Amino acid sequence: MAAGRRAVLAAMAGGLLAGCTGPKSGGGDSATPSSGPAGADSGAAPPPTPGTTPSATASTTRPPVTRAEIVARYGRSEPHTWGFDAPGVVHSLPRTTRDIALTFDACGGPGGSGYDRALIDLLRARHIPATLFLNSRWIDANPAVFHRLAGDPLFEIANHGTRHRPLSVTGRSAYGIPGTKGAGEVYDEIAGNQAKLARLLGAPPRFFRSGTAYCDDIAARIVTDLGERFVSFSVNGDGGATFTAEQVHTTVASARAGSIVLCHMNHPEGGTAGGIASAVPHLLARGHRFVRLSDGLHRT
Repeated sequence: MAAGRRAVLAAMAGGLLAGCTGPKSGGGDSATPSSGPAGADSGAAPPPTPGTTPSATASTTRPPVTRAEIVARYGRSEPHTWGFDAPGVVHSLPRTTRDIALTFDACGGPGGSGYDRALIDLLRARHIPATLFLNSRWIDANPAVFHRLAGDPLFEIANHGTRHRPLSVTGRSAYGIPGTKGAGEVYDEIAGNQAKLARLLGAPPRFFRSGTAYCDDIAARIVTDLGERFVSFSVNGDGGATFTAEQVHTTVASARAGSIVLCHMNHPEGGTAGGIASAVPHLLARGHRFVRLSDGLHRT
């Protein structure tokens, strides 16, 4: 593992859990829609045609995989990895472009169901696209906000699980959060929120990230079997929503071409919005462009 990657993972170990503990107060959405497609100098990828969602490009032709099939297929499988790396897990975009993907988790439940309106307003004002990983409980706590976000072509909605659990077939924990126990619980964690999002969006989400971003190799295969891609990160942008605005700026502004940046949008009291606000112009000045995962990964 490269030294830079180790540094990223070390930072993750020091902060990600803090972004998933303690309920926080929510905030209302300004309901200010994006004023139009990104300008030539905005660094944003052109949004899709209004009225569609990135999820609509996901395949809906395959027959659904049942819980019983997953348990039969993997119920006796022994995992060989645990952490942020497993076969099939995506950590970066193709490095043939200057693209960077900003991704924001909303953990829900004990992880916090707040809403960082300042962050979303900033992205809208600068026409910066992003991928939003939403937990089922956060959606339940913020239904009106969810519908406005889902209707904004700047954003695509991704699956952050049903109960925000690390994805394990043996019950392993991460940062004190108990993981799923067995292939059946892995299925429940993915498929519960997948079904909710498919119902709300009209098509299933394309991408999944577990609570804490931890998984084992068997659980990662189950994500694939359920038609989603497990997306991790290459830049831990806000240390689990524990960083100050200055720390967020320093970390995010150092992102390289192809980076997938992980931050949080459920802790408005944190420094995420302020750090992103100052890091975005810096990255644009270096010639980077911001894309949603569906746009940045369409070549892979």
